[in-house]
Amino acid sequence: MRVAITVDGTTYEDEVEPRTLLVHHLRNQLGKVGTVIGCDTSNCGACTVLLNGHSVKSCSVLAVQADGADVTTVEGLKAPDGALHPVQEAFRDNHGLQCGYCTPGMIMSTIDLLAENPSPDEHDVREGLEGNLCRCTGYQNIVAAALDAAQRLKADASPRVERTGSTTTTAAMQETGGAR
Repeated sequence: MRVAITVDGTTYEDEVEPRTLLVHHLRNQLGKVGTVIGCDTSNCGACTVLLNGHSVKSCSVLAVQADGADVTTVEGLKAPDGALHPVQEAFRDNHGLQCGYCTPGMIMSTIDLLAENPSPDEHDVREGLEGNLCRCTGYQNIVAAALDAAQRLKADASPRVERTGSTTTTAAMQETGGAR
């Protein structure tokens, strides 16, 4: 089947097998290897991406289901000048990772959480990230990173990923007139 999916601001048109998972399409056909495969069963959340502005586990979405959609991967968060997204900065500064395998999914889920609830407390963060597993940490630094990210996003007048109805746009696309 032919699909057209906008990934990190670039529209890709590809032939995909109807059974191809979005995570495999992103990694194998588009080279978006920051979206990791943790379990292929939708249990760990390592493969989380934003689909039309909402976090989804890309191992539970078929590529054909994303036809016409906007997908943001962890690679798409970086600004054109190479600056990290405020959530990425918060994870780095708060040591919200250990081995790093779950980090892309945690970051993407945190972005969705903060879009829904820009002022979460610790309970809200723990509940909002409960679908993402980390096998290395005790989650303390991940929660601290998410809370810090909320403060950074409040201070940042123009977050680089935002929801606009049913689509995800990036400020980099808006500033450069990137493809949609």
